Amino acid sequence: QVRLRESGGGSVQAAGSLRLSCAASGQSVRNIICMGWFRQASGKRREGVAAVNRGTGTTYYADSVKGRFTISEYKGRDTIYLAMSSLKPEDTGMYFCAARRYGSCSLDSAYGDWGQGTQVTISS
Repeated sequence: QVRLRESGGGSVQAAGSLRLSCAASGQSVRNIICMGWFRQASGKRREGVAAVNRGTGTTYYADSVKGRFTISEYKGRDTIYLAMSSLKPEDTGMYFCAARRYGSCSLDSAYGDWGQGTQVTISS
């Protein structure tokens, strides 16, 4: 019903920038209310990074990325982006795109649809 495909991951030097993309497709795309990004570093739990309510435009960010990351969307293509700047080694991890078919898009909400992830590696 919903398929999420991430792209844009890679390796970049600390203080550099990177832009991730997530394209949503499938018959249930019109039912998606929330879309967001989550990441998981090796040996650590998954954490929410940023999310957007596609209906209201409200955005949510983890404290650790506020002022450095920006989530945006291209509604005509059912695509969201994560523009990352001032990257730090601690930003390294697998970044997953996720979607939720109900309101309340905070990062601690239950997102049910997931992409396969794209690796982001930040070196010193």
